[in-house]
Amino acid sequence: MSSVAALQPEPAPITACTISRDVSNFDLLIEDMEAELGESWGDLTFDDAIVFLGQPDSKALEFVAIAVDAQDESDLARISGIITTAKSKGVKVILIADEVSPIALHQLLKLGADDFVPYPLPENALHEAIERLNRAPAPEQVIDAGQATPNFKPKGDRDGVILPIHGLAGGTGATTMAVNLAWELANVQKDNGPRVCLLDFDFQTGSVSTYLDLPRREAVYEMLSDTASIDNVSFLQSLLTFNDKLHIMTAPSEMLPLDIVTSEDINRVLDVARANFDFVVVDMPRTVVQWTEAVLSQSHVYFAMMELDMRSAQNTLRMIRALKAEELPYEKLRYVLNRAPKFTDLSGKGRVKRLAESLDITIELQLPDGSRQVTESNDHGLPLAETASKNPLRKEIAKLAQSIYQLNKAAEAGSA
Repeated sequence: MSSVAALQPEPAPITACTISRDVSNFDLLIEDMEAELGESWGDLTFDDAIVFLGQPDSKALEFVAIAVDAQDESDLARISGIITTAKSKGVKVILIADEVSPIALHQLLKLGADDFVPYPLPENALHEAIERLNRAPAPEQVIDAGQATPNFKPKGDRDGVILPIHGLAGGTGATTMAVNLAWELANVQKDNGPRVCLLDFDFQTGSVSTYLDLPRREAVYEMLSDTASIDNVSFLQSLLTFNDKLHIMTAPSEMLPLDIVTSEDINRVLDVARANFDFVVVDMPRTVVQWTEAVLSQSHVYFAMMELDMRSAQNTLRMIRALKAEELPYEKLRYVLNRAPKFTDLSGKGRVKRLAESLDITIELQLPDGSRQVTESNDHGLPLAETASKNPLRKEIAKLAQSIYQLNKAAEAGSA
């Protein structure tokens, strides 16, 4: 008997598991698991998985593939618990989803699933997901990809100029201007240039991170959640550096309500930003909220972006009326007309003049249409100066940056 037993091959150790309500609903997953792992994998139901992950043996797993479909959306709480438990044991999670709603999928991914593969499985999709898991560094080794936090010592010895940019209507180019103005200010001098910070205060749909190809960091949400304890060091730790010159606070990784912060919170953030940077460019949300007053009060110039259309005109009137009603310093607004008519377009120039007269404002800056190069630059995650340095929009923003820099230098010299 003993000799016969000795000839029996030892069962292959289980290195991975599928977890589902019924794995027979995922035939392609079974085939791919067998192709990748042979017999070194097992199958668990949701109930079995909760029990197994609570046992010491579960730590031997390299990953679990959690397969869900539309019927499982009523059981998200239990599935979420499985993902959380697996992550706490150091087990990586691949999420296999078949016709799951975007909201449910987002909720499951937010809990820490390491990878996601749609079902039916595309060819080699599971193989590629497993390879990505194997290449991924351990959590303690993860660093924001290719980006660094500021490396200077925060001394709080500056008194920066606050430059908010507020789009008065959707698509007026406020974020494009904010990103490119900040970059031009950071490069206004080849040597010993000013220290520039770009803050994305659009906590819901902020695109600064997209336009500069930066990851969104949890540190931003942590800082905004506890501004009472903010200091120079913690503020700088929430920033990322773009090309060693521009320092950025991205919007949080999740879509947050704009009232997650108060005027007091915003004032604290702006105070510490001013203390450590020469120029602070703020990309504002289109929505006017309670803390808009704090930014307006701290700003030196408040750029209001508009276009030559009726919606911009109406929103400009609303903005002026709202600020006057609250007795806020509306005179700080500097109106910027994006996609302005060309020099030779006399009819367009006449429309601009009539727009300004009807609104009783002065349009101090007219930016040309940068055309497709602007969209392409934003999609590539680079400022216009890096992708289309001769673009007319880039040239105008560079002139504005130079003007702001020279005015600030003159003001500093006058107060010295």
